[in-house]
Amino acid sequence: MTEATNALDGLDPALSAPKRLAAMALLSRASFADFPFLRTQLGVSDSDLSKQMAALEALGYVTISKSGRGRGSVTTFAITKAGRRAYDVHRAALERLLSGE
Repeated sequence: MTEATNALDGLDPALSAPKRLAAMALLSRASFADFPFLRTQLGVSDSDLSKQMAALEALGYVTISKSGRGRGSVTTFAITKAGRRAYDVHRAALERLLSGE
């Protein structure tokens, strides 16, 4: 017996937040991205980006690396295997939903 699926199957509530979804989309196409690049691409403040990326890190979807100190410090973000899986599943669910399947 096959379980019936609903339109929400596969959607990840954490990735339903537009800023997190956009960040994951950007990271899915790069080996890493630095803080200024993501902030500019998403059009968010420093504190908002920090909050969004901390939420993704807590889920194990991204890693955050910091190098240097003070004004010369660099923060980079990379998608994890779990994050890529979650993003791919969420994206496929969105595509099914939007196509009416």
